[in-house]
Amino acid sequence: MNLKTSVTKAPRANGASTAMSASGAAVIVKPVSNAIRILRHLTQTGAPERAADVARHLSINPSTCFNILRTLVAEEVVDFNALSKTYSAGLGLTRLVEHLVTQGQRLQLATPLMHELAARFGVTVTLWRRIGIDRMVLVSSESSPTDLHIGMPAGQRLPILMGASGRLFAGSLGLSDEQLRDEFDQLRWARPLSFETYMREVTRAKRRGWASDDGYFATGVLAIAAPVRDPSTGISFTVSTVMIRGDRDEAAVETLGNAVRDLAQHLETVIF
Repeated sequence: MNLKTSVTKAPRANGASTAMSASGAAVIVKPVSNAIRILRHLTQTGAPERAADVARHLSINPSTCFNILRTLVAEEVVDFNALSKTYSAGLGLTRLVEHLVTQGQRLQLATPLMHELAARFGVTVTLWRRIGIDRMVLVSSESSPTDLHIGMPAGQRLPILMGASGRLFAGSLGLSDEQLRDEFDQLRWARPLSFETYMREVTRAKRRGWASDDGYFATGVLAIAAPVRDPSTGISFTVSTVMIRGDRDEAAVETLGNAVRDLAQHLETVIF
């Protein structure tokens, strides 16, 4: 995790990554590239077309083009008219784009809420998103307006069980204790932590609605996180506060934990 103490807000990472081979050269997966070209063509023309016409316009092998189109129809992002034997961009593609844009807009609405909590408690507030079954990614970070704070650039990724957020995801992955232990044993902590202690903290987090990591992941850093639940899929995000441990007593930690939990519940109504 990229933690740094700074006097300015952390820069936001917005660069796109490119798939790379072991030799460092960019890798192009031809079928995927062709599928994207077909979708782009159908959305730009706006008119139904036969498979042969699409193949000729894009210089794609006719058989390959036909198979890709049939796959896109099965995935409901392209429509097929059996009478005219033509293909056109489907409603599924529209819904996919609408969902992406809508959630992006909603995530932007979370920013002022996160900033308010950061300013109130003098902490850095972060929003983590689960990706797949083994990783989470930092999608947003708001620092307090104080001179001393922890800067965390968006885009960094962590193992799904790591830190305060990891203690929340651990209780929602549906893994057995043996599977969790296997994943846990691959983690590297700044301060030694046993699996038994970790699981007790996972159980405690379920009970009180927020989790903490007190210097185990990063020395001298206290993190408190709460789950942001998607009504259909469970915990999709976590909101976390990160701060220098200092002299915060248990009462102060409890107060902050409850505030983070309240923010997470508010974000559920904003994001979903």
